[in-house]
Amino acid sequence: MEDVDLHALTTKLEQLIQRVEQLKAHNRTLLANEKAWREERAHLIEKNEMARHKVESMISRLKALEQDS
Repeated sequence: MEDVDLHALTTKLEQLIQRVEQLKAHNRTLLANEKAWREERAHLIEKNEMARHKVESMISRLKALEQDS
């Protein structure tokens, strides 16, 4: 293999390695974002459940008050 071909191959290989590293970094960022979104979603689901229980409790109390009247 000529020096020119070897140099071109080396350059391409270095570019590919650099691109792989960029993709790995991007993937890590995406995974971190996904984790944050999942945590936020879980928190919102929990808040929604708490609100639903409060509303159900208020409805029960209102029905009880209505029956006592």
